[in-house]
Amino acid sequence: MKSGASSRSYVMTKRAESAAATADRILDAAAGEFADGAPVASITLDAVANRAGVSVQTVLRRFGDKEGLFAATAAREAARVAAERDPAVPGDLAGAIANLAEHYERDGRLALRLLAEEASSPFMATVTSAGRAYHRAWCERVFAPSFDGLVGAERRRRLAQIVAVCDVYVWKLLRLDAGLSPQAYREALIELLEPLTRRS
Repeated sequence: MKSGASSRSYVMTKRAESAAATADRILDAAAGEFADGAPVASITLDAVANRAGVSVQTVLRRFGDKEGLFAATAAREAARVAAERDPAVPGDLAGAIANLAEHYERDGRLALRLLAEEASSPFMATVTSAGRAYHRAWCERVFAPSFDGLVGAERRRRLAQIVAVCDVYVWKLLRLDAGLSPQAYREALIELLEPLTRRS
């Protein structure tokens, strides 16, 4: 009996692992469709299923509908970004900028595409709103020592300044439009932030 129970447990574990792997492939496929340049409104379940090597019915069974699929994809990507950016240490300006620069080198162009779609897609507007909230909270935590002694409007202004300097559009202006190298971008950001983070 123990052998039978162990065998059933093994089979159930393998099935769960297979289901999780299939779900990951589907999420990878959905993210890949968007990364390849397809507007979210034009991405079909057929395209995602074909890319993942599964049937549309499998996608529906796992995620319910297109909205559920995209919500799960966005949640997984947000968790990945947080895992990569959260290690930034408060008070370490150079480390924080290196962390931010690495993130933008990997995801900056995708973030710009998300922002370009927010006006025409309620779903994308939700995603970008969550992204802005995370970015603001990240700046508030990582640059916390810069707010010591500041209260009220002065503190809000300082936070707004830091959030703006660290924004993806500034990365676009410096890296893509002005053509600065990744190293030059990091140096430029440090030069912009040092007066804001210098403690009196």
